[in-house]
Amino acid sequence: MNPNFSSSSTFNPNNSIRVAEPDTSSQLALTIAQTADDRKGGDIVVLKVAEVSSLADYFVIATGFSKAQVRAIAQSVEDAVEQQWQRHPLRKEGQSESSWTVLDYGEVIVHVLMPQEREYYDLEAFWAHAERIHFSTPRAIE
Repeated sequence: MNPNFSSSSTFNPNNSIRVAEPDTSSQLALTIAQTADDRKGGDIVVLKVAEVSSLADYFVIATGFSKAQVRAIAQSVEDAVEQQWQRHPLRKEGQSESSWTVLDYGEVIVHVLMPQEREYYDLEAFWAHAERIHFSTPRAIE
């Protein structure tokens, strides 16, 4: 699957940011979740926050079990989104510390956290009113 972002996006002249159509947002979120899974990210959660927040349409949250794995997951996500969607994150945070990395793609925000940070900040509880999108992995079936 190689979706073309520009053909399924709209331009918002008020703030000069491309706004993705909902189907495109969900496909981007699933691409990111699959990439995190390919890098053995743990407890991957996709939250549809569009109905409860103007920050994004989706959050993808994943656990990396070492700082090196957090970096590897984040880098793999960047590479996959660039290759499959021809997009770069609008903002990146936390790469130097590598205990919590955030990649902001506008309509999808990616959080890759170490277990301690994930437990402490508990983003799933904070966004509990958001819809959880089912994401199954080939590894989960094994």
